[in-house]
Amino acid sequence: MGLIQKRFFCSEFPKKWAVKQVTKSNFAESLEEMKGHISSSDFVAVSLQKTGSFSAPWHRPLPFDTAETAYCKAKRAAERYQLFQVAVCPFSVDSSKLVAYPYNYLLFPRDELKVGMPCYSFSCQTSYLTSMAREGFDFNACIYDGISYLSRVQESEAKVWIGSPRSSPLVVDSTSSPSVADNIFSERIKSRVLRWKNACKKPKTSTNDALMSSLRKLISGSEYYESRPCISIDVCSEHQVQLALEMLREFSDELVPVLIPGKSGGTQAVRVVLTSSKEDKDLFERELQRLEEEENKKVRGFREVIDLISASQKPVVSYNSLTDLTFIHSKFIAPLPPTLDEFASSLRHVFPNVLDVSHLMKVIGPLRKMTNVPLAISYMNNHFFAPVDIEIPYQATENESRIHGHNVVRISHLFAKLCSILKIGHSSTTSDNTVLSAPALEEYTNVFDALSTSSEESVNEDVGVWTKSTRKVSCEQLVFLWGFGGGKTAGKLKSMLNNSHTIFSKEFDIRFVDKSCAVIVFWQPGLAETFIDVMNNIEEISGPLREMVSEGLRAASYETYERVCKLDIWEADLAESLDKALEDPDHLTEANPIVTPIEIHWSGDSMINYNDL
Repeated sequence: MGLIQKRFFCSEFPKKWAVKQVTKSNFAESLEEMKGHISSSDFVAVSLQKTGSFSAPWHRPLPFDTAETAYCKAKRAAERYQLFQVAVCPFSVDSSKLVAYPYNYLLFPRDELKVGMPCYSFSCQTSYLTSMAREGFDFNACIYDGISYLSRVQESEAKVWIGSPRSSPLVVDSTSSPSVADNIFSERIKSRVLRWKNACKKPKTSTNDALMSSLRKLISGSEYYESRPCISIDVCSEHQVQLALEMLREFSDELVPVLIPGKSGGTQAVRVVLTSSKEDKDLFERELQRLEEEENKKVRGFREVIDLISASQKPVVSYNSLTDLTFIHSKFIAPLPPTLDEFASSLRHVFPNVLDVSHLMKVIGPLRKMTNVPLAISYMNNHFFAPVDIEIPYQATENESRIHGHNVVRISHLFAKLCSILKIGHSSTTSDNTVLSAPALEEYTNVFDALSTSSEESVNEDVGVWTKSTRKVSCEQLVFLWGFGGGKTAGKLKSMLNNSHTIFSKEFDIRFVDKSCAVIVFWQPGLAETFIDVMNNIEEISGPLREMVSEGLRAASYETYERVCKLDIWEADLAESLDKALEDPDHLTEANPIVTPIEIHWSGDSMINYNDL
């Protein structure tokens, strides 16, 4: 019955929730609408439809993961899988009313510019594709009419590859004195530009004069940019670019510099365009700006939406922000950095304020066990009085009201309900009409930022483990165990260990991570290290434990598990990954200190259900 109820909540949605469906054909017009809605809203919720998340049970974030190992897992998923849909919902909350503008964007990583980007291949999980097909996802529309995109880094590379001219930036006067070489370079190009400009403007009085004028232009290197005369100044460095632009300011009433990118990056030449009048100069600069904007839209694609959200500096609301934002960073910003600290630092430049609904849910104890948004909303409807009316001004067609993107409305709805229940944004001195504001949510903003500490600090990280009640332990109290043979339950394995060595006479607990590996929690500090030392000295082992070791039993510390994640040893079985990490010749080298302390709660619902494997 519980399973049926879960399916009901995951698929049911009110018909009044009108979500605008956006494809390549209507993307341009929707972009202007989105810009206005973001500007007038207080928050922006996002929800992603991915082609997969993890390829083995232990690859998913687990309760005993530290912030760093959880990031490694999220990073791998973001680099491996693709986004087919991104739902974006600017919204505002005023007392018990939520005004939302949901959009669902259909994406496909198409190489429209023929530059080998954004990608040639990606992975899919059959379970994800099956679920999307059941929900009526149109794979043909995705492939043929999905919006492509390039990340910010890929855009820079593509523009270099394409070689499109761009307008020159604002020139700042140099604070250092020019060198002799700088003066020679500036005077040489100034003389050349003057001769060329005079030759272009000299009136043609006869056929011979016209011929001589043409020869002069040819010798000086004169060309045409569209219908206007131009000349190219070759440069060897960005410093020479600045020198050329500084010199050309003397002729700014007639000449317009255009930068020509080189194939290997940087600037290859400064093209100087001669205009006939001030009006013609203004017209040319507007044309240049329009062409740049058109090319930017073509190159950026859906990333224009991400840039709009970033430019607005509005708080971004997500459910499971680490997963969502690693995908967004990987696809639309830049390749993911190797560590969580670097990721958080990079993300702050794009989205300075991130609110994770799943973190807010943890404040209400029973919601910690909720695994999806609809179930959380249902629980709050049954146990709290926090009515929130949803208003969506957009009127969808009948077809749009039945399809995708509704989860982003649910996230906005859940966020508003949580804020109402937790009294966030409302103090005793405020009225009921107070608009929910970002400063009131500062305590709940950028939660994973708060996990970061200096890499120079060495701290023991606490993780949560599953018992009859939630308890916190240090990572140093965890040991991974494998090679114990198949067909065993956690209880049976614990009984075997109880009788194998005196170290197991103390309190400990054990749970399976996957079918090949279990994790042991020693509640008395220091016992985990002692057990690892025992396992590393086979000659001194006796009794039942020696027999188990001879049959293949192995053990490793949490540092080994952390190294598995950092080295990207993602085998299907955790046992095989741990074996490979121990075979690494550097495994005896002292590992980097574990940083970024985090409290993780492990409940029975978090354990792996072997029926799903």
